[in-house]
Parts: sequence; C-alpha cells; structure tokens
Amino acid sequence: MATTTEELLKQALEQNAKLIQQIQQLTDQVAYLTHQRYSSRSEQINPGQTSLLDDEGVFTNPEQTGQQSEAATDDEPLPPRKSKSTRQQLLANDLPVKTTVVSKTDEHCEHGHELKLVGTHFVREAVHRIPGRLFVEKIYEKTYKCSTCELEDGCSHIYRGNAPKALIAHSIATPSLIASILHQKYILGTPLYRQLKDWQRAGVLLSETTISNWVIKCAELVKPVYDLMRSHLMSQGFLQGDETPYQVLQEPGKSAQSKSYIWVARSITRCEMPVVMYAYANTRSGKFAQSLYSGFPGVLQCDGYAGYNLLGDSITRVGCWAHVRRKFFDDFKNTKKMTLGLKLLNQMFELERDWAGLDSASRIEKRQVVLKPLIEHFWKWCDHVDTLPKDRLGKALAYAQGQRVALNRTLEFGEIDLSNNASERNMKSYVIGRKTWPFSTSPKGAAANAI
Repeated sequence: MATTTEELLKQALEQNAKLIQQIQQLTDQVAYLTHQRYSSRSEQINPGQTSLLDDEGVFTNPEQTGQQSEAATDDEPLPPRKSKSTRQQLLANDLPVKTTVVSKTDEHCEHGHELKLVGTHFVREAVHRIPGRLFVEKIYEKTYKCSTCELEDGCSHIYRGNAPKALIAHSIATPSLIASILHQKYILGTPLYRQLKDWQRAGVLLSETTISNWVIKCAELVKPVYDLMRSHLMSQGFLQGDETPYQVLQEPGKSAQSKSYIWVARSITRCEMPVVMYAYANTRSGKFAQSLYSGFPGVLQCDGYAGYNLLGDSITRVGCWAHVRRKFFDDFKNTKKMTLGLKLLNQMFELERDWAGLDSASRIEKRQVVLKPLIEHFWKWCDHVDTLPKDRLGKALAYAQGQRVALNRTLEFGEIDLSNNASERNMKSYVIGRKTWPFSTSPKGAAANAI
C-alpha cells in the first residue's frame, strides 16, 4: 500500500494510463461498430482521400471481394461511359420470334380505288410472356387378359401397361412442379411459406409441410449425384473452402438458438471442370472439416479458422490475403490513416490483377520475382510496428502473424489465387437466400438446402 505522496502519484499515473488505454480501445470499438451498422460495407478506398498518404503514387484501390465496381484513382483517366445497350444486346438470339403483319382495315384509297400491296413497314419490337399453366394428368394403365390361357388352365391371366413410377410415391408432385418450387426458393429467394398463396391462386392447395417434405425427398433422390460431385471434387489437386452459421430449430441435443453451419468446398477458379459443393453440419469443429475433406490429399485455401488445423499434414493449407487486408482496412476505416502494411497489400493485389491472364507457371514466376520482395517487406514491417494489442491494428497484426506460414505458401502455387474470395462469393449466394429463409426446422431440411 502506498504511503508517500510520490508513491500515490506514481500509482495514480499508472492507473490513469490504463484508463486512457481502455478509453481508446472502447472508442475504437464504438467507431468500428457504428461503421459496421450504418456505413457502406465496401472495402474500396475513396480516391479523394489520397492526401492521407505519405506517398501519393501508392496504389489505393482494394482487392475486389464481391461484385463491387472498381473506382479509378486520381492518376488514371476515368473510363469511358458505357454505351447504352442496343435492342439486339437486350434480347437473346435463341428467343422464338413471332411476326405479326397488320393489314389496313379498308384496302381502298379515299377515292375508292383498290390498293396494291408494295411491302411492309417495321413499326416496333415487343416482348411477351406467357405465364406458366398447371394441368392435371390422370394416368391410367390399360388392363389385358389372356383368354386362351384362361381356357387352358381355368385361371385368370391379367396384364397391365407399365406406367412410369411417380417421382414421390403417393404424391401429386412431378419433376416440373418440384423444379418450379426449387427455382422460386433457391434462385429467386422466395421461402416455401410465401409460395403457398401463389400456388393456391393457381388452383393447388398445398401446405408448407407438404412441400417441405417434397424438397427433402427430392434431395435424397439426387444424393447419388451429389456424392459423385464430391468424389470428383476431392480428386482435384487444389480446393477452396469456407463456412457460415445457420440456424436449425430442432437440432437434437441443442437449443433452437444455437448455431449450426453450412460449409462450402469448391474448385479453384482456374479449374476446367469446376464443382461447388455445400454441406450441412451441426458444428464448426475440426472433426467435420476432417470428414468433409477426407480423401483429399492436395492444397486447400481457406481462412484462419482453427478448426482446419485438425486436417493435419495430409493437406497443405494456403492462407487468404484478402482476409488479412480486410482487417487492416478495418483499422483504416477507424483511424483514416493508411498504414504501410495496407499500402503493401494494395500493391500486391494490383499486381495480381495485372497477372490474371497469365498461366499458372508464368504467374508463380512473377510472384517469386516481384511479389516475394513485397511480402518480405510486409512481414518486416509487421515485426517492428508498435501498437496496442487490442486495437484494430493490433488484431490485424495478430491475425496476419498467426497465418504467416499459410500466407507465404501463395508463393509456391501459381494455381492458387491470392484470395479465397471465390468461395466467399459462393457462400454469399447462400447467405442472401438465408435472409428470406433464416432457419430450417430440422437437420434433414438443412441438409436438403445444402444439396
């Protein structure tokens, strides 16, 4: 316990320094959450902010992680405005064409003379849509008997036609009906319960339970194709992976509020026969990662989630530089000051865009000669920068250092992109659908969504 004035003052100064550090961390956190809640999610850097940089010539456009457009820097001329699409560009060439020629009601002139046809005049082009229609098909089998056999042995010999099996036993569902339901849910993002009124207006009184069961049963029917796709995927040398939370209400042994997960595994962007596969799991643990990638002996690009560590040495893991850049960009959003690390990351992604058209061998050669010095400079800066461990920059540094070995492997494989954004875009399509159907009632329903 402090007894002198000097000791009390020293203790107060130490406490004050800790409180200032805590206030700084909380201020940083409030600014970050406010930006996440109310500001744009784009990772683009405003070209008008180049005055914040010490070196005006440093590339300031970020790596494109979604479908964002690229803004030109101040040093580059603005791209020419895209010309308005012509009618031929709007309409697909394979659309059927119906020609309508309208005759004059009275084929006489104002003097009563009969008119002679000399040609046609084009007026306009229009697009029509014929809405889908439903009809009921009643299927019968003709019944036959053999009178000769009946006379010979006194027994009836009855034969029937061979009607095709129903898609789902004892159900009115047909492939076209199921295809329309799946198209509305997974392509248009319309959940099953919101489809019911539409089907009722068309004359079919369906329940949500009925069509939910149809989706699950059809997922079971195509499961062999799903397994074949997985087999093809696991035979490839390079893969990318990601995962996202999903809610299942009736998960055995778990509360309705607990998280389950949808995983995605896909071919790299340079694969000639790409496959994208989704899988449902009630956990994010590394054991499921082991199950998902069992039989795959190649190179996997993924984020820094620790669950992938259980894959062991049988799989070579490559990191994602976009995840690293995103965390340094979070610091830039809060401080409005671009660090040297973010400048170097921007340069790396600019170079990768320039090399996008190269083959894998040429790209790895470029990386070894040009990109490697930038990466070494980046790590040297990370090793010596001074910051608080709990602020945005400190967290970005900790993440990058934890992925250092995996990130450096991008210098070894020209087939692998600098980022894992391809799998994130695939996951994004699922996340957009999840906004309209935010949960599944049962694990079977969640598995059917993945298939």
